[in-house]
Amino acid sequence: MTGQLAIRVLARNPLRTGLTMLGIVIGIGAVVTMVSVGEGASALIQSEISSLGLNAVIIVPGATTVGGVRSGLGGVSTLTVDDAREIQKRVRGVSLMTYATRGVLQVVRENKNWNTVVTGVTASLPDIRDWPVEAGTFFSQSDEDVAAKVAVLGRTVAQNLFERGEEIVGAQIRIKNVPLRVLGVLKPKGQSFTGQDQDDIVFLPFSTAERKVLGTKLLGTVGAIFVKAGPEARMSEMVQDVRELLRARHRLHQTEEDDFTVRTMEDVAKMSAGTSRTMMLLLLGIASIALLVGGIGIMNILLVSVTERTREIGIRMALGAKRQDILLQFLMEAVVLSSVGGLLGVLVGIGGARVLSGLAGWPVTISLDAIVVAVLFSVAVGIFFGLYPANRASRLNPIEALHYE
Repeated sequence: MTGQLAIRVLARNPLRTGLTMLGIVIGIGAVVTMVSVGEGASALIQSEISSLGLNAVIIVPGATTVGGVRSGLGGVSTLTVDDAREIQKRVRGVSLMTYATRGVLQVVRENKNWNTVVTGVTASLPDIRDWPVEAGTFFSQSDEDVAAKVAVLGRTVAQNLFERGEEIVGAQIRIKNVPLRVLGVLKPKGQSFTGQDQDDIVFLPFSTAERKVLGTKLLGTVGAIFVKAGPEARMSEMVQDVRELLRARHRLHQTEEDDFTVRTMEDVAKMSAGTSRTMMLLLLGIASIALLVGGIGIMNILLVSVTERTREIGIRMALGAKRQDILLQFLMEAVVLSSVGGLLGVLVGIGGARVLSGLAGWPVTISLDAIVVAVLFSVAVGIFFGLYPANRASRLNPIEALHYE
């Protein structure tokens, strides 16, 4: 009965009611949208990291100082093929290893061309990256040994160089006027957590990339080393063994910094999770401001309503209404305003998340838990900000209220 009466009172002035709910709608909508985008991004990050495996280790050239000039991460090639082979041979727990060099080049197929990332790797890459071939095969160790002119394409490159239905495996492409036979096409990986298209790539045997396509200032240098630990390996011990081996091979003094950086995917996962959590808290803080404004709007409009309905309150009290009846009436109006605004905000938030997903390509995950919490929070906002006006209305003197003009 109290709820129906609250709805009838609010329906007397639909424009004012709608404007009062607007802050709640915007706040809840922003919360739902941000949580959906945030959870979608987190899921994408975790799936990408899982595809690499938490038992993967990445070693990249680190900061170095040459001739008094300090170079940043990856600024100087400090890693070599021999480093990678020694890691596989001498570090306990290593099951697979590959090394890579890369560059951005134009790939040509007859009258079509496409700029993409060209990466030279070894034949063990698909096992380390858990990246199977969709059509054809990956190149073999024998292709690496003879620097065979072969290539494996990512899905994006294949779609931009070949027409639908056209035979890709066995076709010829050219990179820097070097003819290459396509051995296979990899299964699609999608976007990385940094927004890059992982399928926009061409893989070549490392020797082919180094000697015939990408070139290098010094043969045997690599841009990164990827190591996969075995099931019995202890990651912390393996990382320490890798550091000690590379420091010894690079003849680094105890006082000198590492000229390489060792990262585990577990470290990347923790860093990415921390960044996502920080951004989520920031966005939720911004959204909570809208909710605060909406709550203040509810309190303001109810205070105005108490003033406008003073005589009505006096009549109800004269007819036997108790203080708690008046309190409950105005509190119910606040709850109706906030809960309806919360439900509309949820719809706006879901719609906003879908629009962002379609326009920007951001992954979204609609969380039922987030929706329930958002609605309950909006109700809590209504109760909190509606309590003061409701209490004020219930404390009116019936005689004074009856004579109020």
